[in-house]
Amino acid sequence: MTSVSPLAPKSLPDMPAISGVRIATAKAGIKYKNRVDLMAMVFDEGTAVAGVFTRSKCPSAPVELCREHLPGGKARILVVNAGNANAFTGKKGRHTTAVAAKAAAGAAGCAEDEVFLSSTGVIGEPLDPSHFERHLADMVAGAEDSRWSDAAHAIMTTDTFPKMATRTVRLGEAEVTINGIAKGAGMIAPDMATMLSYVATDAPLSAAVLQSLLGRFTPTTFNAVTVDSDTSTSDTLLAFATGKAEGAPTITDPDDPRLTDFATAFGECLHELALMIVKDGEGATKLVRVDVTGAVSDDSAKRIAMAIANSPLVKTAITGEDANWGRVVMAVGKAGEPADRDRLAIWFGDLLLASEGERRDDYSEEAASAYMTNEEIVIRADIGLGDGKFTAWTCNLTKEYVAINGDYRS
Repeated sequence: MTSVSPLAPKSLPDMPAISGVRIATAKAGIKYKNRVDLMAMVFDEGTAVAGVFTRSKCPSAPVELCREHLPGGKARILVVNAGNANAFTGKKGRHTTAVAAKAAAGAAGCAEDEVFLSSTGVIGEPLDPSHFERHLADMVAGAEDSRWSDAAHAIMTTDTFPKMATRTVRLGEAEVTINGIAKGAGMIAPDMATMLSYVATDAPLSAAVLQSLLGRFTPTTFNAVTVDSDTSTSDTLLAFATGKAEGAPTITDPDDPRLTDFATAFGECLHELALMIVKDGEGATKLVRVDVTGAVSDDSAKRIAMAIANSPLVKTAITGEDANWGRVVMAVGKAGEPADRDRLAIWFGDLLLASEGERRDDYSEEAASAYMTNEEIVIRADIGLGDGKFTAWTCNLTKEYVAINGDYRS
C-alpha cells in the first residue's frame, strides 16, 4: 500500500448532506479485494446536470454514454466504478454500459437517459456487467444522504487520500450548499484534466447555468493542472443541481447577478479539488506553481506554462532540490510560442535568477538552493512580449512515480 502523500491535507472536511442526493457504496470485487469500488449517487426527480469530458480521441465507453445523455439536462443516478476504465473495450464495453444503464435506471426508477456512468482503472480489460446487475438495486435501496466520504473513497485507484471540498453560500435570501469529490493521481494532463470529479448542490440552477459555470471555471482549475502530461481516456467532470434548497430563487440565466457569490464558491470548490489531485500526484513530494506572464496572449502563456510544468527535467530538478533555472529556459524555448531570449526573466519564488539573456550578477546559488527545499515551489517566467498570463500547477517527478506505474496492472 502506497503511503499517504506528504502533501495531503492535514484534515478532511465534514461534508454536509445535500437535500435531494443520496449515496451508496459496495465491495463489488471489480479489481480490488476487500475494499469499496462501486459508488452510486441517487438524485431526486428534476435534478439538473452539466458536464465536461476528456478530449482524448480514444474515449471510454462510459464517457460516450454520458455525452449521449447530457443534452437531456436531467439526472437521477450516477454510477462510478474503480479498478477498470472500460476503455478501448469495443463492443464489449458498449454492452457493459448498456447493461449498467438499464440496471441503474431500474434501481432508480428513471429513464435510461437520466443515468450517468464513469469508470476508472486499467484500460483495455473487459468489464463484467454483472457487477452492476448484482449490486445496484440494493445500493439504491440503502442509499443515505451522509455518505460523501464513503463516495470519495470508493472512486480511488492509486490515490493516497480522498478528495473532498464543500462550501456554503447564500443564493438570494437562502443558504445553499456545494459539495465536490474527485479522484486522480496519475494520467493527469490538462485537456479536461482530471480523471473523475463530481459536484452537487441543492441550489435551483438550470442545466444551462451549470454548464456555463463549468465552462467559466474549468480552464483555470482542472485544465490548469498536470501530473505527467498524459490525458486520460476517462476524464469526467459532472455537476448536479437538485433545486431542493428552501427559499432559494431559481436561476436560469448565467448572467443573473444573484449568482455572483455562488459562482465564486463553485469556482473555489473546483480549484481546491484540482489542487488536491496535483498534491496526490503519484510519488509527489512537492507542489509546484508555474506563473507565466508577459506572453503575447493568454493561450500562448498557457502553452509555455505547460511546457515548463510537463518537463521531466524541470520536475526531476525540483525533486533533487536543484535550482537548475536553465531547464526553465529550455522549456520556454521548446514551447513553440513567441519568446525572446534577451527579454526573458525567471524567478524561483521571490528570487530573480536570470534576465536580459543571462544569469543575474547578484545570483546566489546558496539562496536559490535553500528555496528549493520548500514543500511548495513557485516558478515564474516573464516572456517580456505582451500581457498574456497563465498559472499552471504540477508536482515533482520521483522514483515512486516509476515504481507505481511500472507495476500498475499487478
